[in-house]
Amino acid sequence: MSDQHHAPTSRSKPPPPGEEEASAVLKLGEFQEVDTLTLSEASLVINALMTKRRKDRKDRNETDVLNKTLDYLDAFARFKQKENVEAVERLLSARKELTKFERAQIGSLCCDSADECKTLIPSLADKIRDDELQELLDEMAKLMST
Repeated sequence: MSDQHHAPTSRSKPPPPGEEEASAVLKLGEFQEVDTLTLSEASLVINALMTKRRKDRKDRNETDVLNKTLDYLDAFARFKQKENVEAVERLLSARKELTKFERAQIGSLCCDSADECKTLIPSLADKIRDDELQELLDEMAKLMST
């Protein structure tokens, strides 16, 4: 039996699973400051990457999981045209009082009303007035129909 010594890892141990919470107070653990994409942005990025890989004939790595992910994004991404995805991102990015996570959730859920949005994203409650949120949602809705 050998006595092996391992070098210490350079990363701290992640918090135990289940410590993350997206409620009235966001507790996103190691993901707190991570850039977040809407489903439409993720679809745009992954589809662009796959198009480039196919063009370069490097599509050998298309897995079942990747194809299922693309199917999911195609079904649930609300904005299909690149211009509209970018316009929504600009609208959301202008709301500096909201976290990246909250902006991505608003852009992915595309709620009809401020009340619905605040119910699904409880951390918005004291960050944005209902009339301002409704105006944002209405602007996004216009982009869904074009």
